[in-house]
Amino acid sequence: MQEYDVPALVAADPDANATDLLVDRVKATPDRALFALPTATGGWTDVSASEFLAQVVALAKGLVAAGIQPGDKIGLMCKTRYEWTLIDFATWFAGAVLVPVYETSSPSQVQWNLADSGAIAMITETPDHFARFDEVYADLPLIRNAWKINLGDLDKLAASGTEVTDEEIERRRVIAKGSDLATLIYTAGTTGRPKGCILTHSNFVELSRNAAMAIPEVVNTQSRTLLFITTAHIFARFIAVLSIHGGVQVGHQSDTKQLLPAMASFKPTFLLAVPRVFEKVYNSSEQKAESGGKGKIFRRAAAVAIEHSKALDAGSVPLALRLQFAVLDRLVLSKIRAAMGGNVKFAVSGSAPLGLRLGHFYRSLGITILEGYGLTETTAPISVNRPSNFKIGKVGPPLPGVSVRIAEDGEIQAKGINIFDGYWQNPDETAKVFDGEWFKTGDIGEFDDDGYLSITGRKKEIIVTAGGKNVSPAQLEDPIRANPIIDQVIVVGEQKPFIGALVTLDEEMLPVWLNNNAEDANMPIEDAAKLPKVVAEIQRAVDAANAMVSRAESIRKFVILTKPLTEASGHLTPKLSIKRNVILKDFAPDIEGMYQGAPTTEGIATV
Repeated sequence: MQEYDVPALVAADPDANATDLLVDRVKATPDRALFALPTATGGWTDVSASEFLAQVVALAKGLVAAGIQPGDKIGLMCKTRYEWTLIDFATWFAGAVLVPVYETSSPSQVQWNLADSGAIAMITETPDHFARFDEVYADLPLIRNAWKINLGDLDKLAASGTEVTDEEIERRRVIAKGSDLATLIYTAGTTGRPKGCILTHSNFVELSRNAAMAIPEVVNTQSRTLLFITTAHIFARFIAVLSIHGGVQVGHQSDTKQLLPAMASFKPTFLLAVPRVFEKVYNSSEQKAESGGKGKIFRRAAAVAIEHSKALDAGSVPLALRLQFAVLDRLVLSKIRAAMGGNVKFAVSGSAPLGLRLGHFYRSLGITILEGYGLTETTAPISVNRPSNFKIGKVGPPLPGVSVRIAEDGEIQAKGINIFDGYWQNPDETAKVFDGEWFKTGDIGEFDDDGYLSITGRKKEIIVTAGGKNVSPAQLEDPIRANPIIDQVIVVGEQKPFIGALVTLDEEMLPVWLNNNAEDANMPIEDAAKLPKVVAEIQRAVDAANAMVSRAESIRKFVILTKPLTEASGHLTPKLSIKRNVILKDFAPDIEGMYQGAPTTEGIATV
């Protein structure tokens, strides 16, 4: 059994809670611009640390005036925006606990999160959010208050709390100790009902303090980041809290279609994203170049960039390669850098493997993508690459204060400052995921000789074919998904004679690709799915993935689904992970169709 233990760099403070991170930041740099708010003209207005603290206290007073008591739980359904973190810290300053609800949640999911947590108030952002809450309001007898951001209720709350004293807020602020509940975050629910993860104040405090020490090149008072991933998820929520601790200026843009204009004006120094975002930037750049008749030079630039990065890893870049790279960097790559604001030096990537190709490409673009690994139950990061010593294709060594071991069956297990306190009111499920102090992640991985972790699959997702071959879907799905016209791919084959796959087309990239390949860009997706060029392009992606595995593990057939897999359809989680069990159930006839009297010859596609 392999085990790596990384000692904490900061002494633990059991009396500290998450509010201390903001108080300490204001003491250190009161005038530091901690946030930036978008203006109507496309610019940004700074909000200093002291201004943010004043707004937090004012809103906390409003919550107190409205009857919120220490320990009360408040639901929040809101897109990624400045007010999300304002509400988060105001809730803590009032002594209460925030229960995030994904903005894409259905009424039944809203009802479950609020009822199971025992929330007594709800905050919604938009009329649509409120409508979904209102649909189940009658089934939530504990809810006493429902505030609407779109109607200005946050300002009204702040105005109503003027009679609450600073002393009362300070009393409430320090009630919570490190071991106390800081938030309940419900798992996305890829299987069964979502479970409430009990994250403590120490989880946030100790992990923030140690993570900032581990990656000071990223987290410092000269850094800026633009958050666009949903803050209801622990990945962005932790970065928001970490940024306050580290004095990082944060802007927000929840509309991904406006992401590039926002990046161009805000000029972040680092980004937080999932691999799908990096794939989209690459693919859209390639197809844009193709449309302008420059596809060949783009692909040449990308190939040279990847070769250049690999040469850096090898310790020497040949002169000819350096010269090629310099020319193509000026002609092609510099334009992508400029589109991302021009200042991005680092990106933190999680939730799925990035892939070697993209890791090397962005590295030569001047952007070091620091892959990390973690779960809601681990307050986000278990491990992350270090800027001074990162390895493409690895998710880094454990963070300070975290220990990781690989069990006999290959499962990754962790303990330390980031591990949650169990599932809310669910001791049976809690017991299932712990082996003593060790949290069982359910993921399969391995360490290299330097203690850098690789994720090789998910324990529950291992497919066993009729021939007894164990297949990890991720090693096939991730490279196929990188293709510009492919949105999702789901590998199947449990107790079947061979491995197959369900594939959906990327509705955003498909028209561009069709146009670039002399086809009708407006053709319905049902017709595009039958187009020989489209089938051949998918086969090309499948063949490339098959080349990395044995024949017994390779995909022999695939089905192109003409309906997208989305959160709304119930097939994706809010962080865009596939709900494999739901997909296998809903598309069972399509799957069975692949195996009913079908030959196993590679290259045959069923639509």
